[in-house]
Amino acid sequence: MDMMEFLRTRRTYRRFEQRPVAPEILQECVDAARIASCGANRQTVKYIIVQSPEAVAAVQPLVHWAAYLPREQGTPKANEVPTAFIAVLQDENLPGANDMDAGLALGSLTAAAWAHGVGSCIMGAIDRPALTKLLALPEKMRLCCMVALGYPTHKSHLVEMQNGSVKYYLDEAGDYCVPKRPLSKVLLKTL
Repeated sequence: MDMMEFLRTRRTYRRFEQRPVAPEILQECVDAARIASCGANRQTVKYIIVQSPEAVAAVQPLVHWAAYLPREQGTPKANEVPTAFIAVLQDENLPGANDMDAGLALGSLTAAAWAHGVGSCIMGAIDRPALTKLLALPEKMRLCCMVALGYPTHKSHLVEMQNGSVKYYLDEAGDYCVPKRPLSKVLLKTL
């Protein structure tokens, strides 16, 4: 698969097989995030892998799914939940902690997962206080987001934007359709 096809298919996935992701794949995802570029090489982003079925089950009710869809369509059913999560944290004990570095790390983390056929969903709509307690985060370790991971049971593909709407939706097969602005609308000029 060429790089652009890889990027077109590395979408957000929200329904998963109940097959665990191998621990070495999860560690490779963190390693890919670890080596991502970051401002001034500060390396302030830290991670927690959540992979035991008990820990995954404890995290699941503390994350919120697919805001554009009705709850019954967007929230995975019991047999569709992710089989792992990775908590992405900012270590504010270190100078220069910022969310741009976390974003760069997330891109590498999710790409590494997709290289193994593991789908992901970066989740910012989360119960931070409850997750901070559940994950037993030390002081000044700020939870940025959770990344849900698993082998997807659906497809997610890009579609042309209709009437300026960015809202994703499900097609007749239950697959995600993700509208994107055309290149001609985002590339303002070439000098």
